[in-house]
Amino acid sequence: MMKFKFSLKYFLLTIVIFLIEVLIATKLKDIFFVRAYLGDVIVVILIYTFIKSFITINNNQKLILGIFIFSCLVEFTQYFTVADKLGLQPGSVMYIVVGNSFSWIDILCYAAGCLLLSIFVKTEDSKKNLN
Repeated sequence: MMKFKFSLKYFLLTIVIFLIEVLIATKLKDIFFVRAYLGDVIVVILIYTFIKSFITINNNQKLILGIFIFSCLVEFTQYFTVADKLGLQPGSVMYIVVGNSFSWIDILCYAAGCLLLSIFVKTEDSKKNLN
């Protein structure tokens, strides 16, 4: 079940994670591991907190699975060079969001991020059920 409800906690988390992503993309871009992998691990967590900022969802595991599938779909659009076919200008916000280079490693990073997120959510849910 899904219900629209604003969560300040998740919204603030979204802002913090977004700022970390911006930091990775701008200031830490020369550190290969951070730019190439950590950003992709974190982006699925960013999507999760953004969605949770506005929607209450009872089944967080399904949400995480949906985010993983969405991330894979975006990655596959890169394989088919959708950004170029849509005429998006390199360097534009939409071009950066859609991306332009497919990588199986990116999908592994999304999976790792979703796995970490799933473990965290299960731990939090277990704590709530104990109280």
